[in-house]
This record gives sequence, C-alpha cells and structure tokens, in this order.
Amino acid sequence: MSDGVFAFAMTLLVLDIRVPRIGSEHTELQLWHALLALLPRFVMYAMSFLTLGIFWVAQQTQLNQLARATRDLAWLHIWFLAAVALMPFSTMLLAEFIEDRVALVVYWSNVLLLGIILYCTWTYAKRAQLTSKDTTPEIVASIDRRIVTAQSLYALGAALCVINTYCSIAFIFSCSCTTPSRRVSAGPRAARAC
Repeated sequence: MSDGVFAFAMTLLVLDIRVPRIGSEHTELQLWHALLALLPRFVMYAMSFLTLGIFWVAQQTQLNQLARATRDLAWLHIWFLAAVALMPFSTMLLAEFIEDRVALVVYWSNVLLLGIILYCTWTYAKRAQLTSKDTTPEIVASIDRRIVTAQSLYALGAALCVINTYCSIAFIFSCSCTTPSRRVSAGPRAARAC
C-alpha cells in the first residue's frame, strides 16, 4: 500500500503542470515566455518529488529494520501515508501562491507532519521492540539523526520565508537535492526480498 500511495501522490504532482494555452497563431518567443511562466510549477514539482522520494527511502529504511509489526504500527503508517497524500495539495498551493508566506507555511507544515509521524513510527517500533536483532545501536542512532537533521534543515528553510519566500524555497530545494550518501544496513526484510 505504501508504494502505491507514494506513486499516486508523486504522479499527482505533475498534473499541476499544464501545457501553456496560447493562440494557434503564435511565435516561438511567445511559447518560450509561456513555458518560462511555468517555471515555478516545475520547481515545486521537482522539490516535492524529491522530498517525497526522501520520505519514501526513509520509510523503507525503517521497514527494513523491522522483524515484525503490530496493528498500532500499521495505523501510524496509515497516518504517515495520509500526510503523503496531502503533498500534492500543499505543492499546488505553493506553486499558485509562491510569494505568499502562508502558502510556504502550509507546505512546510505538511513536510513537518511527515517528519513527526515518521519519527513517531520509528520511536514506537524501538519501544515496542519490533526491530530485528540485526539492528545495531549505530543503525538506530543513524535513523534518529537523519530524521532530526532533515526536519531541522526544512525548518530553517521555512524560517527563511521571513526574508523572502524565494530564499526559503531555494534552501528547501537544495536540501531536497542533497541527501546523505552513508548507507544504513538493509536489514532482514531486504535480504528476504532479494
């Protein structure tokens, strides 16, 4: 279910980018101007696609560390997927009102909600002892650190909207484009899937 929700949300992101409507009698320069006007929507699409990709990888990393699951954990993941499903809305809102701080705060709140729920699912899994015996303290610390670091960077990006929403978006976009290259062990689930 998780992969399907992510795929659907990521696909919906592109639907906000529409072919420009210009008259049948137009110049190439007019088409270039119309395409240039779509640039904010392309930026929002790319930023949100990458952000959802980061959250998908984070969720998969967590799931790969689990030996078992519970009904409560499943419900936490359903709430996480509900926040994923909101991303197309918050992305479209920001693309439409790119200079408005409120739109940026709504977008960031969506990202914050994703991070909080992801952290809650991981915390619950640790406390309920759902992790596999292969999950070392280093792996646990690495997953904790990645969630907190990513959310801190997104928060800093959101705070930059006090200066200018474009600065904020540029910072968030750059955070989305740069992810840590250190690898967390694949865990038992990945080994079974191969």
